[in-house]
Amino acid sequence: MDDWIAISLPRQRLDIRAGERVVQSWPVSTAAAGAGELNGSGATPRGWHRIRAMIGASAPAGSVFVARRPTGEVYSPALAAAYPQRDWILTRILWLCGSEPGFNRGGAVDSQRRFIYLHGTPETEPMGIPRSHGCIRLHSAEIIALFNACRPGMPVWIGASD
Repeated sequence: MDDWIAISLPRQRLDIRAGERVVQSWPVSTAAAGAGELNGSGATPRGWHRIRAMIGASAPAGSVFVARRPTGEVYSPALAAAYPQRDWILTRILWLCGSEPGFNRGGAVDSQRRFIYLHGTPETEPMGIPRSHGCIRLHSAEIIALFNACRPGMPVWIGASD
């Protein structure tokens, strides 16, 4: 197998692998609601996925995205204070598509239609602790490094066990 991404929900860790060898590794933050595939659950979907789209290649670190579009804003404490309820999607987006029909693809369990991403988050957000609304969060430097190591169609495994 070529390079692929493995995300461990229990360890809150993302590994880029070449076959079974770990090439790079970072802490992440997955869903506060735990693991699950159902639309509206707020959970991180499990199983095999692939990168459907890579968004924000030339955006500066901290760029704010809403509905996968850059807003022209760059995250700052003042911006955070002005929008305290916003779920910040920053810097880069890797949009996932489920690869397992009936489990994470299609119907009420479709990861792509749930807008499940790997994306940047403010540096003040802790890693290694489940706190997202279903996505996989990384700090800006890590999402940029990950983005630069990925390609569309790259396999992604999200597992609830190691």
